[in-house]
Amino acid sequence: MLNSFVENFDLYWVAIVETWWMVAYSLVIATVIGLPLGVLLVVTRPNHIYENRLFYTILNVVINILRSIPFIILMVAIIPFTKSIVGTAIGIKGAIVPLVVYTAPYIARLMESALLEVDAGIIEAFQAMGATRRQIVFQVMLKEARPAISLGLTIATIGLIGATAMAGVIGAGGLGDLAIRYGYQRWQLDVMAGTVIILVIIVQGVQSLGNFVAKRLRKQ
Repeated sequence: MLNSFVENFDLYWVAIVETWWMVAYSLVIATVIGLPLGVLLVVTRPNHIYENRLFYTILNVVINILRSIPFIILMVAIIPFTKSIVGTAIGIKGAIVPLVVYTAPYIARLMESALLEVDAGIIEAFQAMGATRRQIVFQVMLKEARPAISLGLTIATIGLIGATAMAGVIGAGGLGDLAIRYGYQRWQLDVMAGTVIILVIIVQGVQSLGNFVAKRLRKQ
């Protein structure tokens, strides 16, 4: 196994870099979309500060529909949309669009769960003190939910790493593409095993970092 790492170091390194580019770009864009959607799912629900039953119902259904589609199917189904956005459906650029579409609703649900953990009594106390709804969202809900949001983004990042591996089916590059081209098509089992080991190490590192950040935020 060690010989495999040494002999194929360049392949592994390029695949790791490609995977991280896909994860980084997709995570940032999906968070920019998913975090506000998560907030809207909470504040527009019945008996909340921006109650709007129709808007909440529509948004809830749309997110449920997107989350119910397996990534491999979603990736193929939106190829025309992907081409219209980035001009290609293959490679790293072609993978980012379906990764964002897949991850943003997932992040929205994770943010919803994190914000729902905020004690309703705290919100009511700030309302009694005359805080505006905007202040309640930004200075109370999001601030109190920071540890849970951190863990939610950690889970989303790990899910994205797994999705980038599946994106290797369309030649997106990264560790998934490496495993398919060398580990499966060429039957180089040492490369397949090496890819799995690298993915396990990356996931363990991401989870440990997420736990550390969440722990620090709880102490603030």
